Amino acid sequence: MRHGNHNRKFGRETDQRAALLKSLARSLVLKGHIKTTEARAKEIRPMVEKLLTRSKVATIATRRALISQLGDVKTANKLIKTAEAYKDRAGGYIRIVKMIQRKGDASPMALIEFV
Repeated sequence: MRHGNHNRKFGRETDQRAALLKSLARSLVLKGHIKTTEARAKEIRPMVEKLLTRSKVATIATRRALISQLGDVKTANKLIKTAEAYKDRAGGYIRIVKMIQRKGDASPMALIEFV
């Protein structure tokens, strides 16, 4: 049964979906904000918030875990530097702002950014 398993599929297979989310998370960390569809923004928010919470404690084990999840050292280092600004914050590091619909297919768009 699929109790509690309500993830968005995005019309992709598992590995393609994981690559998409990893790429979106990497772009969000490196740029600080990205414009994407509302569904994608809502899907990557918990992922990035968990990574940011983990990166508050900057140990070698944490750094290696971030590198394995984000894919490269540059992104992991940037996330650890970003986490320094949120040391005293208990959560809610990311804001999703709804924008106007995309003109081509009327998809609801959103801006996702760090608070």
